[in-house]
Amino acid sequence: MKSINLDFIRSQFPSLAGEWIFMDNAGGSQVLQTVANRVSDYLINSNVQLGASYEISRISTERVHEAPKMVAEFINAKEQSEIIIGPSTTLLIRILALSLAQTFKPGDEIVVTNCDHEANIGAWVELEKMGLVIKKWKINQDSFEMELNDLEILLTGKTKLVAVTHTSNILGTLNPIKQIAQLVHSYGALICVDGVAHAPHRIIDVRDSDVDFYAFSFYKTFGPHIAMLYGKKELLLKIPGVCHFFVEPDNIPYKFQPGSPNYELSYGLLGIKDYFFELTKAHSFTGHNFRESAEFCYKLIADHEEILAEKLLNYLNSKRNVKIIGSTSFNKDKRVPTISFTVKDRMSDSIIPKVDAKKIGIRYGDFYARRLIDDLGLAKQNGVVRVSLVHYNTLDEIEKLINVFEQIF
Repeated sequence: MKSINLDFIRSQFPSLAGEWIFMDNAGGSQVLQTVANRVSDYLINSNVQLGASYEISRISTERVHEAPKMVAEFINAKEQSEIIIGPSTTLLIRILALSLAQTFKPGDEIVVTNCDHEANIGAWVELEKMGLVIKKWKINQDSFEMELNDLEILLTGKTKLVAVTHTSNILGTLNPIKQIAQLVHSYGALICVDGVAHAPHRIIDVRDSDVDFYAFSFYKTFGPHIAMLYGKKELLLKIPGVCHFFVEPDNIPYKFQPGSPNYELSYGLLGIKDYFFELTKAHSFTGHNFRESAEFCYKLIADHEEILAEKLLNYLNSKRNVKIIGSTSFNKDKRVPTISFTVKDRMSDSIIPKVDAKKIGIRYGDFYARRLIDDLGLAKQNGVVRVSLVHYNTLDEIEKLINVFEQIF
């Protein structure tokens, strides 16, 4: 296991030089200096409309079009036309649902989970109004796992799509997406994966997992407030779009981008690529391309996050009045360091102010996974307390949090 260079990493995030400790990263990570530089550079030097013949417009067009090319390499898509850029995962999945709905008919079935963020549930449940049948795949409340056998019971010849999260933003569980996709495809259905809580922690490979659609937001992955949706090219070509009537059916991804993506934020995404290249250099590794550098970096990230999770989970496991909502293991192959818990006979919101006072940012609530919180009977406690760590967090920061918890529990 290679030791991670935290001094270098933290120097890349300007906000970390302040007095606050950020442990609400699943709600939104801190932003890289390289991202801010790219956004600023675009606005100052190339802030014009795309597609014109004059030089600055041509430069601007090239810059904006670099974003989907970078994202395609980042997630190992075949080509950049499979990448749709938009303002949020919630909106992109809703656009996908509205578009796909035009290819479905009454009586067709969609399976959703009870542990996803509402972004990958609500958009599909809405299609019930059009006569589609919605089925629910629920977690095992004892193990907090998604059981494949439970999914298979729900699948039939009428199943058109299964919507599932790659990593729960409450449980922190790493779901076996490749195996899920294989099962879903064996019934002739499609799979749509929400990777928002996964992307900051583990590398994504849409071709290896063979998913049909995959979405996540970059503002939770050290970038600007913008998101992406991947779709297999052959599917995107067949699905009706939502853009202007004169946009040709084969004009992907534009037919799914009404109003076009935000220009400066798209260009800002390249700052993530800059960071991964520099991070590899800081660890004496030189990748031949961006994907190779990202693979190296994510291994560093997983190893460091396992150390962070071990320290916090060992502490929480030692408290008899604390119940971890999710796996109690710190194994990097089973979970990410998004750690939720409740305290016996305590309202979750009563814990947070004392942590706030020490300038440590954590959170309580349902985190837009309200169906899970309701099914687990946790709404009566105002949801869970969630500590969500990423690779720029330190053991010293966790020690400070534990010291505060010692005064509360």
